[in-house]
Amino acid sequence: MKLATSTQMQLLDQVTINEIGIPGIVLMENAGKETVNQMEAAFGPVCHKTVIIFIGPGNNGGDGLVIGRHILQRGGVPYLVYLVPPEKLGGDAAINASVCEKLQIQTMTVLDEEDIATLRKNTRDLHFSSPVHSLVDGLFGSGLKRTLEGRFATVVQVMNGFAHSHNLPVVAVDIPSGLSGDTGEIMGYCVRANLTVTYGLAQPGHFLHGGEHVGRLKVIDISIPNQVVEEASLPGRILDHSTGNLLHPRNKATHKGSFGHLLIVAGSEGKTGAAILAAQAALRSGCGLVTMAVPADLHAIFETSLPEAMTVALPSSTRYFSSYDYTLLQEIAENKDAVVLGPGLGTNADTGKLVHKLYSELALPMVVDADALNLLAMEPDCINKPAEARILTPHPGEMSRLINKSTAEIQKDRIQAASWLSKEQVNNNNEIITVLKGAGTVLSTSANSSCWAINSSGNSGMATGGMGDVLAGLIGGLLVQDYAPWDAAQVGTYAHGLAADILAEKQSHGFLASEVAAALPLAMAKMLEPYKSYEY
Repeated sequence: MKLATSTQMQLLDQVTINEIGIPGIVLMENAGKETVNQMEAAFGPVCHKTVIIFIGPGNNGGDGLVIGRHILQRGGVPYLVYLVPPEKLGGDAAINASVCEKLQIQTMTVLDEEDIATLRKNTRDLHFSSPVHSLVDGLFGSGLKRTLEGRFATVVQVMNGFAHSHNLPVVAVDIPSGLSGDTGEIMGYCVRANLTVTYGLAQPGHFLHGGEHVGRLKVIDISIPNQVVEEASLPGRILDHSTGNLLHPRNKATHKGSFGHLLIVAGSEGKTGAAILAAQAALRSGCGLVTMAVPADLHAIFETSLPEAMTVALPSSTRYFSSYDYTLLQEIAENKDAVVLGPGLGTNADTGKLVHKLYSELALPMVVDADALNLLAMEPDCINKPAEARILTPHPGEMSRLINKSTAEIQKDRIQAASWLSKEQVNNNNEIITVLKGAGTVLSTSANSSCWAINSSGNSGMATGGMGDVLAGLIGGLLVQDYAPWDAAQVGTYAHGLAADILAEKQSHGFLASEVAAALPLAMAKMLEPYKSYEY
């Protein structure tokens, strides 16, 4: 599914209205009517129940007014809370305000402290003519660029408090007010929604930081033509179940040599588990063979931990990797198809020399993770000189070291941070893909720095050690199966989160990284099901 920034969404609306000729009031009508459909599907009929609708100054307020009309039409009791004088509304919102007035829908206007006190009392004491069904946030949409202040901020707090204290659902029109549609940043205060209904296309803010204020997201069609969306050439997309169409079908007449051979350079004293998890995930991805190159004195641990993987002991590496084993690693890599470098590697200075040489000289696709990223950050000039395609998988702390920005700056605009490299910055034609991990993992590629994706799978149960090692191994396992690097990154990221979602359905949280690795085949089967072919 494609994603649109707030500016892009506004342009799609304008083209639909001005060039295609579908009036804005028709789009607004479709949005409001379908929102009520989604409300009733989620929270039951509105008939004989009060729905409190908060009306802001723009088109979101207009959508809220349409929602009020349709609630009335279905036997419900809309209660409109204006945060601007109704006569100050313009355009299509003004038309709907006039209609609501003629229908004698009950209203109150909140303009000062006295009005806020009345609103608090009404909501606290449930001064409404019928039981409250839900609250509707029609204050601000995704185009909000400023921090919520004054009565708007206060009313958001009243809404959240009222919904929490009386266990009432909140429905956000387009996006929860106070949430940036472009970055997912909280603009001072933010509505906490249980259901968000957005129109035409979703936006980055619905997914970044896990979309914790969004609740359940529904994207509905309001008659923006498909051709308008296609002609806009939107560069962003969400990794959802349609990512399964990137999965390769597997022919029955194959053998282990058909699905590639991955080399994993990982592990050090006290961190052997990271390498083992990466190898487990690679094998669970469906790759044919995995070889782990490991420090000689730790070899016995690896040899007995994962019988399906092969191991090679590096004689000059004891407890950690030594640059003296570089030539041997080159020889080991000769019959391999890709490399995973970094999980549990440690940050010894001599290991750093090895990492820099492998990164800039070994002409195999490579996933670079964890300590390898920290070592690269110490020699930033090396990053732009990859010997082949590189997929970097930093978490925000590692990203901070790579681009010399604070973690707070990175989290404020994750898309911009992930898009740090362009084709012009890389000293050769080899692609560098960034997978910025976290709630709402963001992917970008130097081949087209305006091209990005946000992952929709995953859950808070993944906030535990080893998950990143599993992701690195999974992406590496896909690389050796002839996935293009960009496809391997997308499929791996979505499947990783989906495997955790499968586990969370049964146990919420507390599952292990190794269990996520074990669930990867189930996740990929689930992704492949809509596209499954029985022709061989």
